[in-house]
Amino acid sequence: MITLQSICFAYPDGTNVFEDFSWEVGSGEAWAVLGPSGCGKTTLLYLLAALRHPTAGEIRISGEPLFKPRPRTGLILQDYGLLPWATVRENVALGLRLRRFYGPDGVHSPADERIPELADRIDPWLERLALLSIAESYPAQISGGQRQRTAIARTLALDPDLLLMDEPFASLDAPTREGLQALTIELRNERGLTTVIVTHAIEEAALLGRRILLLGMIPNTSAMVYDNPGATHSTYRDTSEYASMCAQLRRAMEAIA
Repeated sequence: MITLQSICFAYPDGTNVFEDFSWEVGSGEAWAVLGPSGCGKTTLLYLLAALRHPTAGEIRISGEPLFKPRPRTGLILQDYGLLPWATVRENVALGLRLRRFYGPDGVHSPADERIPELADRIDPWLERLALLSIAESYPAQISGGQRQRTAIARTLALDPDLLLMDEPFASLDAPTREGLQALTIELRNERGLTTVIVTHAIEEAALLGRRILLLGMIPNTSAMVYDNPGATHSTYRDTSEYASMCAQLRRAMEAIA
């Protein structure tokens, strides 16, 4: 689904993050992107979202060159990105309202999409993510886990085929984080989503990534990939295979440092 072919990317100050870097993600695959601080994890995610652009090389998604954000790419940020003056329901509906405004133009909305009544698309996600009881509350009135579930509901209501997540659970307490990790695995398995999750936590990468991309110190020139086929359910964290994968990734991280 995703192909990065010999891409280069540098910041205006001359910091070179990627140099002749290639990587492929198959449709329906679950990837975690791991690496030390400053290695380019978030930069890579923004390149996939077309919020930044390579200075050389090419990115293709579903065979099409990526020049601008795709309507079917969902992006979930660490700070949730919720409008503080809008209720949970209004935040979940935001993307669909924008699509309805622009129509199926192939830019802001998929060209073949026909948006039903907003409630028909929104209410099932509010119910599924346990948000119905707080649907008329504002972000400041709900917990961090509820804000993150609101961001997830807003994204899934748009029916993406690619889900990008930037350290989505980093600021949450352990029980809430584990619950949302389990929810992410469940939704991914149900919908066959292609997922790319950036994380700084070895344990989270080993739980959520069936394949793990380890980035090194910049500039990154090659993709270091670890296969982790057991990461299909939240109980994987209780297995010896999970512990072994965590240990392998930890050794690799230490070698980078």
